[in-house]
Amino acid sequence: MVVISALLVQAFQMALVVLLAPLLTGFIRLIKARLLRRRGPSMIQPYRDILRLLRKEVVLAENASWLFRITPYLIFAGTWVAAAIIPTFATGLIFSWMADLIAIIALLGSARFFLALAGIDVGTSFGGIGSSREAMIATLAEPSMLLIIFTLALIAGSTQLSTIAAFMTSPQVGLRVSLAIALIALVMVAIAENARIPVDNPATHLELTMVHEAMVLEYSGRHLAMIELAASLKLLLYMSLIACMFVPWKLAVPGQEPVAYLEGIFAYLAKLAVGGVLLALFETATAKMRVFRVPEFLGAALMLGLLATLLRFVSRSL
Repeated sequence: MVVISALLVQAFQMALVVLLAPLLTGFIRLIKARLLRRRGPSMIQPYRDILRLLRKEVVLAENASWLFRITPYLIFAGTWVAAAIIPTFATGLIFSWMADLIAIIALLGSARFFLALAGIDVGTSFGGIGSSREAMIATLAEPSMLLIIFTLALIAGSTQLSTIAAFMTSPQVGLRVSLAIALIALVMVAIAENARIPVDNPATHLELTMVHEAMVLEYSGRHLAMIELAASLKLLLYMSLIACMFVPWKLAVPGQEPVAYLEGIFAYLAKLAVGGVLLALFETATAKMRVFRVPEFLGAALMLGLLATLLRFVSRSL
């Protein structure tokens, strides 16, 4: 009975993240429109877009290989698994042993690798530009993430998310400068990884600025629906990651009453709402930077991650 209930909770979390991802994207678009004094689209518009794409016919280039056809499903599967194993409203789930930060980064890196390959598979100039820019961003974003992981592992003693969340809720954590620096670095990396302003503008299709959109221009129909859903899942993933590691408030633990799980779900929704509002405010108040300045932005995140790791080493030696 315990195993069945644990499986049901895990299945609910897997369904919850994939259902909430488009809603989070629509919520951010609505908040940005209201901040710009526009009416904006409905919050459920991303669901309509995905359903419309699923009903459309797939148009493939003549020289598209098998890799181009299977990449959308691989990207969606990898991103969904990474988002589903992050503790969102409860810890100690049946697949929590897989919720390791290094494993999550590996899944996201694999999805990025296949997307970059698919971008250059057809041989268009836009796809090549987008893939090269994505590779440039990855060379700085992934080392920054590893330094952030090292900082958290030195503090919590593990890279397992349930262990980190439990440590963050304990009185042992206190006020640490290294954690604040790691949080800033993680937010910068999350902005770059999700192609948000100021690194990229998800609402534009200008060839001189776009990164993610350039790699998916050749996709259509259900393939494009999978990629769009995976992009929304990735945004929700990073917000869930920040909430799990730095705001592990009201996370239910195994053995508690169902009320604790309901409180965890409502708290998770509140965290996503706050994160969406903050992201919309930041994007509204910030201008898109030139592509050649993106390495400076991510270089700052890399230096912050290195500084957080060094501070932790120094504090341990003292």
